[in-house]
Amino acid sequence: MPLFEALKKYHEKKVTPFDVPGHKHGKGLPELADFLGEKVLQVDVNSMKPLDFLNDPSSVIKEAQELAAQAFSADHCFFLVNGTTSAVQSMIMSTCNPGEKVILPRNAHKSAINGLILSGAQPVYIQPQINPQLGIAMGVTVESVELAIAENPDAKAVFIINPTYYGYTGNIREIVKLAHRHGMAVLADEAHGAHFGFSGGLPQDAMSAGADMSSVSLHKTGGSLTQSSLLLMREGLIDPGKVRSIINLTQTTSASYLLMSSLDVARKSLATIGSESLQEILRVSSWARENINAIDGLHAFGKELLDGKGVYNFDETKLGVNVTGIGMTGFEAYDLLRDEYNIQVELGDATNILAVISLGDDMDSVSKLVGALRDMAARFGKEKIKIKTPPLKNPEVIVSPRNAFYGMKRTVKLSEAKGMICAESVMAYPPGIPIVAMGEKISEEMIEYIGFIKSQKTTLSGTKDPNVEYIEVLGY
Repeated sequence: MPLFEALKKYHEKKVTPFDVPGHKHGKGLPELADFLGEKVLQVDVNSMKPLDFLNDPSSVIKEAQELAAQAFSADHCFFLVNGTTSAVQSMIMSTCNPGEKVILPRNAHKSAINGLILSGAQPVYIQPQINPQLGIAMGVTVESVELAIAENPDAKAVFIINPTYYGYTGNIREIVKLAHRHGMAVLADEAHGAHFGFSGGLPQDAMSAGADMSSVSLHKTGGSLTQSSLLLMREGLIDPGKVRSIINLTQTTSASYLLMSSLDVARKSLATIGSESLQEILRVSSWARENINAIDGLHAFGKELLDGKGVYNFDETKLGVNVTGIGMTGFEAYDLLRDEYNIQVELGDATNILAVISLGDDMDSVSKLVGALRDMAARFGKEKIKIKTPPLKNPEVIVSPRNAFYGMKRTVKLSEAKGMICAESVMAYPPGIPIVAMGEKISEEMIEYIGFIKSQKTTLSGTKDPNVEYIEVLGY
């Protein structure tokens, strides 16, 4: 762990700092130091020769990145301290110039939409496979990617999600082969798949499937600190020097050594004991799914939905539970678990909740969740209900997200915006997938679903109006 070990060595030297940050090893913020612990602030330091420089690494950061590349089956690895958002944006900006096309699923995260704005790329959306009972998008089929390529042979890249928020994947290996036959780079949003390459019981990771770039949220399922991430790439279609230049356009020159060293430690943990740890996590996840499915009205969905197409594989550490059978929306169940049982799950949507089981879990923590769900169903359960699901049709893209972002705008009532071109995005976060994105025509279904989300007292983001009563559209 070259970076982590260098940071420990720096701490042991008890250096007297006359550089930034201004809290000077925590002395300037005693209240924070008392709460977090003095050592945390003593290693919250600035770039210096013994600790290397993230924007132009030549020693311990370079070594740590090379070890990560090796562990994740990549040719190059870049440490990022602005989350996988910056990794996704860098992938798109590294492969697409303004006006060039990128093929991507419509359930892409908002970071991909923002990457389109930054790059000026033109999206070609493909509709992922949909499960209407759960009201969620799955993976994309090889056939849908093939059709998009046939209709857009000039596209520069194919962007895929591996896996979706709920853990489902498409046939990534075949999609990579298909794209490469047409000279297109494959970019993988692997925010929720950092652990894939370390267990044979999980879906295939993007790098081993031959993808050209992959953005990996090591903090989500690999154990590093929140906001730390990896951008992985292989030699061939993309120039690593260009990628570094793109990253340095937006990445801070004051990178956090707390975040970077956590990447180093998390990588080492996965590489050395990841297989053993994940085997136990998969066992615990299987136990939880089996016991939740024994509760009347709840459905913990998983591999029974696989169809060999857009639902090609499944990550069993993603514990999605449909709650409509106990008369609840996922939003209601999400709040009840937090307020009544002191349990925080990852998200709630119209029909489901999602709990993420990862390396920090064990039978004790998962048993608490199962017990809470059993009690919640008994105490608060009602008659099964039918919930309004999000609009799942491919939207009509009128102008590129970038042109919409910079275009002339006006504000109208959301209720009167049908047929207009959206100039901002509307989404619930998590999962951060736009209900309507910049440059798309606003439909009646979009307006109705936004109203439903608001009725559930769920936070919507992306609009200037915090109440989402009004929305910006293109025009004078």
